[in-house]
Amino acid sequence: MAKGKRKTGKRKSGVRFLIWLLVIIALFLGVYLAHHYYRIWNQQRIEEQMRRQDRQAKQSFIKQVAPEAQAMQNSYHVYASVTIAQAILESQWGTSQLASQYHNLFGIKGTDPANSKVLTTKEYVNGRWIVTKGRFRVYDSWSDSIKDHTKLMLNGTDTNKDNYQAVVQAKNYREAARALQKAGYATDPNYANKLISVIRTYKLYNYDK
Repeated sequence: MAKGKRKTGKRKSGVRFLIWLLVIIALFLGVYLAHHYYRIWNQQRIEEQMRRQDRQAKQSFIKQVAPEAQAMQNSYHVYASVTIAQAILESQWGTSQLASQYHNLFGIKGTDPANSKVLTTKEYVNGRWIVTKGRFRVYDSWSDSIKDHTKLMLNGTDTNKDNYQAVVQAKNYREAARALQKAGYATDPNYANKLISVIRTYKLYNYDK
């Protein structure tokens, strides 16, 4: 009888040990899974917060430049949507050094050292992007930059006074965007398509009304 009891006691001890081992494993697994899913949730929360901040920053930029762009459209028929889209692409939403420090939204070149700065830029030359330096105009505000951009559309360049007339005479923003590229405003071969895409994505055509 004594031997039988010892065997039964050992079995019970073994079962209890196995149960506690399973409980400990379950606890560790639970903690691991909880931490794992918390990290995923927290990462998603941070990413969503960043996306929300990005959307807010972009909407803020649009609201800052839209009134002057609309004023120029009302006076000179340069589509506000195209002006805003150009400002977005050229200035990286107002964050480029040229835009943030010197209020030049469109990368308009300058020649007078008194009101211009030499900065690094990228241009598409002979089928590839190159880094080069250029002298760009300095403005007191983004509004002044938009006004000067409109003057460029109206008066053209020193070498070609009529090269942007098709932009001013365009019947819609798509036609205006393509006219800009055809006139050689930017070296990027996809410039017109990028402008049209930005206008559609952010519904900038509403500012043309």
